[in-house]
Amino acid sequence: MSPEEIRKLEKEVKKTKRLASEQAMELHDLIEDKLPDGYKELMGIAEATYQACLAWDEANQKLTAALAEAA
Repeated sequence: MSPEEIRKLEKEVKKTKRLASEQAMELHDLIEDKLPDGYKELMGIAEATYQACLAWDEANQKLTAALAEAA
């Protein structure tokens, strides 16, 4: 894998990590500020947080594999 492709993967990992962190903050805010009244929002926000973390994990695994291959 070329250095350019690795940089692209690194950028993707950073982006997905930022998005996962933002989603986690939204979940945290719901828990801290809106429960129990906002319980109907819980499943949607939790699922979005899970999906964001899953996207980060997949991007991170691709980067890890690319770095191992390049070594």
